[in-house]
Amino acid sequence: MKAFYTVLFCVLLLACGDNKENDNRTYLPSSNGNLNTISIVADNIVWEGEVGEAIRGIFAAPVNGLPTEEPMFNMKQIPTQVFDGFAARSRIVLKIEKGNVETTTKIVHEAFAKPQTVAVVGGKTDEDIIAQLKANKDKIIEAFTQEEVKEKLRRINLSPLSDKDIEKQLGITIDIPSAYKIGKSEDEFFWIRKSLSNTKTIDLMLYTVPMETISKSDSTIVDIVKMRNEITKTKIPGEDDIYMEVEDAYVPSMFETVIDDKAAYEVRGMWVMNGFTMAGPFITYAIEDKANNRYVVADGYVYAPSLEKRDYIFELEAMIKSIDIK
Repeated sequence: MKAFYTVLFCVLLLACGDNKENDNRTYLPSSNGNLNTISIVADNIVWEGEVGEAIRGIFAAPVNGLPTEEPMFNMKQIPTQVFDGFAARSRIVLKIEKGNVETTTKIVHEAFAKPQTVAVVGGKTDEDIIAQLKANKDKIIEAFTQEEVKEKLRRINLSPLSDKDIEKQLGITIDIPSAYKIGKSEDEFFWIRKSLSNTKTIDLMLYTVPMETISKSDSTIVDIVKMRNEITKTKIPGEDDIYMEVEDAYVPSMFETVIDDKAAYEVRGMWVMNGFTMAGPFITYAIEDKANNRYVVADGYVYAPSLEKRDYIFELEAMIKSIDIK
């Protein structure tokens, strides 16, 4: 009997040891921070020198498609020696390591908190670090953006708008905050709006077009602009023949991306109101739906004079990137 209890005690001890080790691996505090704000972990002398200048040039570069310059990310610097505890719980972190370290760039998830994305850039000299930043900037920005989109969608889904009608008519689901209201729903077209004040709004249009509407050639962006102008003129016209159109004086930017594992075009630019003094930024995604021989189009735009618009466009971007085609 004594031998039995000895064995049982050993088994329980081992089990507790395994659980403790597992807890250490899985338990992490919750991350924190404002959306699109990077914690830059770097010694003061590094932050104030050429490396800091390179970081600001890359991550505080102006966002495409906005009427005034707004940085891609806000930044706050944390000296290396105080990067611990609460300071280490930022959701997106750029950690600069200079000295006798490997010259490399690594993306690490859930290093100090959860959820969290940390980009670690190391080098023996300022020149090594700057070269790493420039060579890997797209990878780092994409990793940070994915983390922030994920966080934005988490917040949206705390109080979502029902998308049953959208799913029924368009065959898609999308995450939209309940603060938005469906302003128009007809002929497989949805116009969804959130009021910022009596006149300022964030708007989202959802619709589909046949695959042949957008050609895969040098004229792709021309086709998308033409499509958008036709939709805004016919679906949301104003009084006295006033209508929205893409601003000719501001050349839109186009990128290729992926949404719901499907190829998509992303276009950013400025819209104006033909016949009235109104303007603002827009972001359009045309998502290939080969199974149904169509493009699913999600088009968001903002009218918020005197207000910064980066975070409003980012909200639209996050919503659109949640689209799931059934």
